[in-house]
Amino acid sequence: MKPIKRTTAALIAAALLAVAGCATEGEKQSTAGAYIDDAAITTKVKTAIFNEPSLKLFDIGVTTEAKVVYLSGSVKSRAEMAKAVEVARKVQGVKSVKNELKIKQ
Repeated sequence: MKPIKRTTAALIAAALLAVAGCATEGEKQSTAGAYIDDAAITTKVKTAIFNEPSLKLFDIGVTTEAKVVYLSGSVKSRAEMAKAVEVARKVQGVKSVKNELKIKQ
């Protein structure tokens, strides 16, 4: 069992170092924890949008920086745009939402 534990520990350490390396690229993301938090928020927002029946089929991109969610892409109407912003705001951990969505014509 000891070799398995060592291997597991080494893999975990390598993964944490990789995440920490990615997190140091910008001033806003100064820690591995902040990077992981933002990634988790992005995943939660994408899931919430996908689970919303009126938004499931639209091209909505989600990125997060310092707990600020950026929505990009396109929707068919202002109502769908407002719904996307509302869904994103309700996700736990979101500090604010920046709406960069466009209406398809």
